[in-house]
Amino acid sequence: MPRGRKLVPVELRQEERDVLEGWARRRITAQGLATRSRIVLLAAKGWTNSIVAAHLHVTRLTVGKWRSRFLEHRLDGLTDEPRPGAPRKVSDADVERVITATLESTPRDATHWSTRSMAKTAKMSATTVRRIWHAFALQPHRVKTFKLSNDPLFVEKVRDIVGLYLDPPERSMVLCVDEKSQIQALDRTQPLLPMSPGYCEHRTHDYVRHGTTTLFAALDVKSGRVIGNVQRRHRSQEFLKFLKAIDRETPDNLDLHLILDNYSTHKVPAVRRWLVRHPRFHIHFTPTYSSWINLVERWFSALTEKKLRRSTHKSVGRLERDLKGYIEINNESPKPFVWAKTADEILAAVARFCKRTSGAGH
Repeated sequence: MPRGRKLVPVELRQEERDVLEGWARRRITAQGLATRSRIVLLAAKGWTNSIVAAHLHVTRLTVGKWRSRFLEHRLDGLTDEPRPGAPRKVSDADVERVITATLESTPRDATHWSTRSMAKTAKMSATTVRRIWHAFALQPHRVKTFKLSNDPLFVEKVRDIVGLYLDPPERSMVLCVDEKSQIQALDRTQPLLPMSPGYCEHRTHDYVRHGTTTLFAALDVKSGRVIGNVQRRHRSQEFLKFLKAIDRETPDNLDLHLILDNYSTHKVPAVRRWLVRHPRFHIHFTPTYSSWINLVERWFSALTEKKLRRSTHKSVGRLERDLKGYIEINNESPKPFVWAKTADEILAAVARFCKRTSGAGH
């Protein structure tokens, strides 16, 4: 003798079937709603709860719940019910008011809003303001600087240099060349207090200068190796010495494509004459105010972060030995920087930025 209650048949109107089939086709978002729609569609075919559960890999209780909800409330029964908890105190209008004030105004006594000043103006807690800013990625306390190139050949130079990165010529080396000048040999006025558990390293805020030096560097784009040269002066004579060092330390059968900035020492007559006598050297100048396109700047940034920012040197000689040692360690297992953006992508991004700044009203 059969057990259990007799299932109430599910009958669908055409408009309900169309809506359920649309919900059931969802593959990524609202998967819960898609599963409920499939349950109702299969139940409308006369399938039992057990068969539907086995087919959709859910429990019989789940099938029974949404089948009953649909029979009682139709399509509205398949949506989630309001969750328990305290009612929402901050309305959409309050959120809009904070966002509009943040983007379109400033406080009377400051250049930018803080959470406390905005909370006082908006008459809400600082925690609420912080949550609203976090949700919409607003950071009034932060500011970044920029400088657009005014080079009339900006487009041509970008395409030239990016082309070297992405598709270098055969039988050639692409070298990013620059100088890191005025590197100071700094020593603290008192001994450092070393780090210990629960106690970070301490140092005096003041320091003693022991002189400066300049690091000339050429980064091989393909391998990540660096040709380095440390010199006390930063003139065209020193740059010419570095070019000769590059000539000695690279294979004679390769053309050398050097990416340089527009510093005056790179263009003096003596350097030009030397380049004419060495035709395997090909010079590619970066656009003005565009040091970001020269990959050796990224290497200089790593040098500063890893070696220079927290180091102490009692003499220029010790500083220079440290710089040479860093280059040797780098060349033991070099890791090249991979350029990913095409010239078209860069120029499109610059165009979008120009469009935004031209309408800023400043």
